[in-house]
Amino acid sequence: MSTVNTVTEQLTAAGQAIEHDSFAIIDAEAGRHAYSAEQWPIVRRMIHANADFEFNGLTDFHPGAVRAGVAAMLRGGTPVVADVEMICSGLSRPRLAHFGMSTHQFISDADVIAQAQAQNTTRAVQAMRKAHRLGLLQGAVVGIGNAPTALIELVRLIMEDGVRPALVVGMPVGFVSAVESKDLMAQIADVPWIVIRGRKGGSTLVVAALHALLALAEAQQRAEGA
Repeated sequence: MSTVNTVTEQLTAAGQAIEHDSFAIIDAEAGRHAYSAEQWPIVRRMIHANADFEFNGLTDFHPGAVRAGVAAMLRGGTPVVADVEMICSGLSRPRLAHFGMSTHQFISDADVIAQAQAQNTTRAVQAMRKAHRLGLLQGAVVGIGNAPTALIELVRLIMEDGVRPALVVGMPVGFVSAVESKDLMAQIADVPWIVIRGRKGGSTLVVAALHALLALAEAQQRAEGA
């Protein structure tokens, strides 16, 4: 049985060669780092997404984050709840379909906009609340790359309403509350998380992290002979 990933690889030999060569360059230029063998492929793919080596150091992991993320994907049917459509559009549909996963985001829904206007909150806050009402957050992989208020609201739902996502990938970018939102998430002990410390972040980095987790999940699946 092949031990090489197929679903989570580039679709052509040329594409695979470019990606693998890029990873080799990143490994060489990054040198020694403090990440574990299971964490580094995620950081490496984030560096690959935007050629920024500062993510070697800015990326922080809950001790159980990688294990929890891979388990959620191998479980099958796990929803991915995002703060913005860009994350849903960026994720590979064939890779998600291999694990029966679906994506959800509510930022532009009419009821979300109306609630945000009525309560003088952000659409991102109301989108997280809608995901909670629909029962999508429990056991989900939550990816937040744009809206710090979405991550702050998710932390509130975890602390006050007992919401328990399988994994939170919290990487909102920005200047207002971005740093604080990620610091709040990193204080949560009983929900696994991956965050980028500081102002940097973005939806492309959430997508990169999730693609890396999907690749790790496929590798484990093949190793177990599934």
